[in-house]
Order: sequence, then C-alpha cells, then structure tokens
Amino acid sequence: MARRNKVKVIDAPPRKVTILGAGSWGTTFGKILADGGADVTLWARRPELAREINEAKRNSDYLPGINLPPSIRATASLEAAVNGAAMVFVSIPSQSLRSNLDALKPLVSDEAIVISLMKGVEKGTGLRMSQVLEQGLDIDRERLAVASGPNLALEIAKEQPTAAVIASDNLATAEAVAMVATNRYFRSFVNTDVVGTEFGGVLKNLIAVAIGIVDGVGYGENTKASIITRGLAEMTAFAMAYGAHPETMAGLAGLGDLIATSSSPLSRNNTAGRLLGQGYSFADVVGRMQQTAEGLASVAPILTLAAARGVDMPIVQQVSQVLAGTLNPRDIAPHLTTDSLEPQGERPNDGRQNRGGSALWRPFQRAFNQLRDGGRGSSGD
Repeated sequence: MARRNKVKVIDAPPRKVTILGAGSWGTTFGKILADGGADVTLWARRPELAREINEAKRNSDYLPGINLPPSIRATASLEAAVNGAAMVFVSIPSQSLRSNLDALKPLVSDEAIVISLMKGVEKGTGLRMSQVLEQGLDIDRERLAVASGPNLALEIAKEQPTAAVIASDNLATAEAVAMVATNRYFRSFVNTDVVGTEFGGVLKNLIAVAIGIVDGVGYGENTKASIITRGLAEMTAFAMAYGAHPETMAGLAGLGDLIATSSSPLSRNNTAGRLLGQGYSFADVVGRMQQTAEGLASVAPILTLAAARGVDMPIVQQVSQVLAGTLNPRDIAPHLTTDSLEPQGERPNDGRQNRGGSALWRPFQRAFNQLRDGGRGSSGD
C-alpha cells in the first residue's frame, strides 16, 4: 500500500495543533505549546473533563492547582479536535494506542505531522509507539516525530525550566516540531535517532521501578546510585542492539530522563516501584495508581526484545521477578549481578584481558568501538 504524502516543511508556526489525551502529560504539553504561541486544542475522552478545561481552565484530576492558558480549548469530539491540525501530538496510554488509530486515520490531514508523547512498547508486537503510529495511520515515517526527556509533568506545568528532545528520521520535521515546542521555560533540542530516543524513554521507566523498589524497602543512596549507573549500561546495550546511537543514551532521552524519573516522587514508575518495595502485590499497585505507570506494562516485552538480541538485563529481569512475586523486594540487588565471581574491571582497560568486567562495560565497549569506527552521532542533543 502506498504511503500517504511525505512531510511538508513548515516555515511558520502552525495555525492549529492538537493534543490527543488530556491526562497530566498531554495537558502539560498543551500548556507548553500554548505558552509558545500555538493555537491548541485538547481532546479529552470524557466530556466533563473537556468542560472543566474550557470553563475553569483547570484539569483538577491530573494537574491540581495549575491554571491553564486561556487560549487552550478542549473537546470530547475526536473529529473536531483533529480537523485542520497541522500537528497532532498523541498522548494516549501505549497499550490502548492501536485501538484508537482506526478512528484517527481518516481525520489526519495528508500534510500533518504526528508526534508521539508516549513512552512504552506495545505488548505482543514489541513495537515502539512511532512504529504503531506508522502502521496504524499508514503515513510516511518522515511525518512522524517523538518527544522525550526529563519531563515530569507537574514540574513543567509549574513552569520550572526544562529541556526535551524531539527526534525524527527527517531533521526538518524534528526542527519544525521543536520550534513549536519551545517557550520561555521549555526548550526542545533535536536529533535524528528515533530508535534511541524512544527506547531511552521506555527503558528509564524500568530502571525507575527498580529504584522505587529499593527505596520502598528502605535501602539508601549507595544502592540507588549503583542501580542507576548499571541501569544506564543496560539501557545503552539494549538500545545499541536495536540500532540506536550510544550518545543518545547520554543525552536528554537517556541519562537526563533516567535521573529525573528515578529520583522524583512525582514519577509514576518510581511510585509504583516504591509500593512494590513496601510489600504491595502487582495487582494492588495497579489498583492504587490513579495514572498509568508505563514501566509496569513494558517489562515483559522489553525482556522479550532483549532476549532476541542477546542482551543481558539483570535489573529488568529482577523487576520482572518482583512483579511476578517470585523475588522478595528486599533481595533485589541487580547491581551485584555479574557474569563472573572474579574481580570486575570498571572500565574496559581495567584488569586482565578476558577476565570479568564485561557485564557492566560491554555496552560502553560497543559504543567506543562504534565511535572509533566512525559511527554517526545524533545532532542537537
């Protein structure tokens, strides 16, 4: 089947942009765009939420105490929300995205850019959200972009200075979106590493769940710092196995998002992990969470993808065991897991050749080799 028209470069800010999803992140991103001068329409599934946004300029369910820009409009009609939009930002829970695309497909303009604000992979297929959008909307990937970075919604809604990254296979697309998604408190950088940017947003959620677990158990900063450091190694190994650039994992979508999500009580994934560490079952955690913690749904598909490329992910594996109830949260210690009982080298050139060290530094050795061999880096991040 022939793909719909390729992207048309936007020289001026679009007249209308649409956010699909009026949860905390969708609403916050709508505020970002409106404060940057865009004409923003929010699609809310519930008519009463759309009414509150229009009449009170509040979203009390998801962003209590935050006043929204007067220019933001909301509607419960998908057709009214998307009609005439030059950009469509999608902020729908990852596991229900595909079911919404049949209704969305005929409404999206042939020239519109579609941007994923989601951080998850689809169960069953293991597809990234941009891949699901590409399939479900049957559009050229040059019209697709993804947004990621250290983006805790409530902090941004309070206009605390923040940076993000916009990635697209087409640099002009990423730049067009970044121009719209920039204001006095929010800055968007760009790159062309969609794979790394998306997987960074997914994988950091899993590490944040692990950090939450050890926090809930009562372990201290040494344990958390160890897991964050090894978690970055796991993220890098996995992302590179699927073609990502290693430097993306050291940027906003990797390390930046990992730090924010792992350390903040505002993080849904950190909160979910903390509840698990306090002894709540997986079912209890899901029941107590008012918003979706994408990391919980991504554990199984990420481990399947990791196994397919031979990537060892002890942190994610132990999170999976805690979720299944087969590992006591107090016994979680993935930072102690190695492929040898012999002393491990912290860097590739530490210790004797072929003696340990590979478990932690294998992904960084791959990165060094790629850079040495002239691997192409991402831009702007």
